[in-house]
Amino acid sequence: MSESKRLIVLTGSYAEAENEGIYAYELNEDTGSLAKLDGISGVKNPTFVNVDAEGNKLYAIGEATSAEGNKMSEAVALSIDPATGKLSLLNRKNSISAPPCHIQRDPSGRYLILSSYHGGLVGLQAVTDNGEIGELLDEKKHEGQGAHPERQDKPHVHSAFFSPDGKYMMVQDLGADKIAIYSIDADKNELVLHSETKTHAGAGPRHLAFHPNGQFAYVINEVDSSITSFRYDATAGTLTEVSTVSTLPDGYDGKENTTAEITVSNDGRFVYGSNRGHDSIVVFAVDAEAGHLKLVEHVSAEGEHPRHFALTPNGKLLIAANRDTNNIVTFTVDQESGRLKYTGHSTGVSKPVCVKPVYL
Repeated sequence: MSESKRLIVLTGSYAEAENEGIYAYELNEDTGSLAKLDGISGVKNPTFVNVDAEGNKLYAIGEATSAEGNKMSEAVALSIDPATGKLSLLNRKNSISAPPCHIQRDPSGRYLILSSYHGGLVGLQAVTDNGEIGELLDEKKHEGQGAHPERQDKPHVHSAFFSPDGKYMMVQDLGADKIAIYSIDADKNELVLHSETKTHAGAGPRHLAFHPNGQFAYVINEVDSSITSFRYDATAGTLTEVSTVSTLPDGYDGKENTTAEITVSNDGRFVYGSNRGHDSIVVFAVDAEAGHLKLVEHVSAEGEHPRHFALTPNGKLLIAANRDTNNIVTFTVDQESGRLKYTGHSTGVSKPVCVKPVYL
């Protein structure tokens, strides 16, 4: 990394199209403070973003309306000026046939993957050679339901994450209590279902993060506030459950809680998850041999409904987006203990959902 590069935090949020919804901030790594560089309007509810740091591009989801008047998704490409942080629209295209909740880019950079919670859909979208949004290539609709009568009465696809070698894509279905594992047929431009892993009943898998050793994957379960450790067989492309821990303190009886984001530290020693209701970041230590998690601490999110968070590339800071208190906060990370400490810096942002820190 060259010394001239700055740490930029790209942020997605809930917003009407006429209001700013995607933001760029510069993060001061010494203090943890954020300074706004730019904000762009024109996209309805660009809640989740994906960043191509090498190409200086940002990909966002948006809500659109079909010719028949039905809610659907769009994919939006923006350029990022690394010198100023200024965001500029490149192009946008209609995508999957229900509102989106997550966007992912495959390791080759040829495809975007969009997930729809409300539609139970996962879609494959082309990225053109110049990094713009191409056509929707494939759409798969999930089937099934889970144990919770209200939350899991139908499929709710929440996210897609690629295995470390890029061969397989894990699609978390909160409604059907399963992780659908796909491959991409690059000749036919299709999603191919490879296998399915059932979670325990009533889990509600939401997001997934791989351990850097590639042997374990950690799934945060929204419905029952837990994290499940899986062993990953890269050859077979399968996940096998190891153990599950609660994300809440023992005996918690406060307001209703749902989990949101999960990430693993770069050195693989710690796993972090967010609780919405308890409004905390939970820290676990990783048993590198067996993959089990051991509780380290719970830390206040310094706001309500921590919808998403991220570690900076060097792992020294954690940035959390609190949707219901309209603020983004930063924490220092003790890299020996994994513990978090609030920096005292909180930045006002309307309904933030996603934060992606990158060097540009």
